[in-house]
Amino acid sequence: MGHGAAKNILAAGYPLTILGHRNRQPVDDLVGRGATEAANGTELGAASDVVFFCLPTADNVEAALFGPDGIAAALRPGAIVVDSTTADPAMTRRTGARLAEMGIRMLDAPLGRSPNEAEAGTLSTYVGGDVADLEEVRPILDTYADTIVHTGPLGDGMACKLINNFISIGTSALISEAVATAARLGLDLEKLHEVISAGGANSPMFQIIMEWVLRGDDSRLKGPVRIAAKDLRTYARLAETVGATAFIANACGQTYSLVEARGHAERYMPVMPGLIAELGNFKIRDID
Repeated sequence: MGHGAAKNILAAGYPLTILGHRNRQPVDDLVGRGATEAANGTELGAASDVVFFCLPTADNVEAALFGPDGIAAALRPGAIVVDSTTADPAMTRRTGARLAEMGIRMLDAPLGRSPNEAEAGTLSTYVGGDVADLEEVRPILDTYADTIVHTGPLGDGMACKLINNFISIGTSALISEAVATAARLGLDLEKLHEVISAGGANSPMFQIIMEWVLRGDDSRLKGPVRIAAKDLRTYARLAETVGATAFIANACGQTYSLVEARGHAERYMPVMPGLIAELGNFKIRDID
């Protein structure tokens, strides 16, 4: 997701300094497009008025901001940190308060849709924080998102994203289990696709998953199992902190966590029916 957003920021003519998390390929590509690679967080912070984060966890964000060679210490007062990581809203608010003491502003702006839309510049983003700060960075957000929703104060963007992800990832777990059961029953999965597509159970997620089931194509949703499992765990903790139930979230999370523990952390979500089938010692189609 970060590569696509950064590519579109760069294409719009903004000077861009980048710092990779772990994968060289997107960094090398962006440098080839004209971005400057920072050697460390201090160098990136000194070069930046606005810093975007798109990392796996809130712990990664805290380490990048406040750890050795951290970005925050090098930022000028008035700079804006925009965190697109899907994380616990409470941690986001704590980070925002810590930055505020340094004169640095913060928005949380998690991303919706998929890496395909990131590359196309058609993501959605749900922004928590001060409206004036959002308006200041809106032209940059417009380079990679065609839907920008101000959700409320800092942390509300994260909360909305977690609820959105619970619905979408939870739906994928339900669909995957149902399709695996249909395969075990020996049903014609093409016919099942017709049945579901014609009724109220149809959904974009069902169609994405069936692209893999019927044709082996998992490219329409490049969301790894490990990230889905993390998001479900984070949502369940959020619900429990306010006394809301999380029965379904925990069940879906256990499904994803079990598949992750079986060595499939990097598989994309549309392959879940096949991974669930493996748990029952049968298969829907070959998993490369």
